[in-house]
Amino acid sequence: MTPELSQFKGQWALSREIFHDDGAKAVFEGHAVWAEGQGGYLYREEGALHIAGHGPVTAERNYIWRVATAGGIDVCFDDGRPFHHIGVQATGDRHWCDPDTYVVEYDFSDWPKWRSEWAVTGPRKNYRMSSFYTR
Repeated sequence: MTPELSQFKGQWALSREIFHDDGAKAVFEGHAVWAEGQGGYLYREEGALHIAGHGPVTAERNYIWRVATAGGIDVCFDDGRPFHHIGVQATGDRHWCDPDTYVVEYDFSDWPKWRSEWAVTGPRKNYRMSSFYTR
């Protein structure tokens, strides 16, 4: 079951593994913060992305999380455009970003530890990304 949006508030440790279809792997280590704003919670993650054969790169990402009218959580890009939905029971969704498809599944079964799993496919993209969040 999906936690209430307010339960995400605050700072979380974030680690991420990215597995490309060509065998390349990248690792992100950082943190994510949910803070009230813009009719919901502003999500900001920042940290270091480590790619084999390269030095670490500073990486960041921003989204807006809002309580969905029909229940669950709507995740929007930082400019307010819809990205995907986290349902109360069905925690998976997909997003079409022409020409790529992004499929996500959230796992809150070990709350407050939780994770998201993304599969991204398209003509130039083919990777899996696992993100792990802890307080």
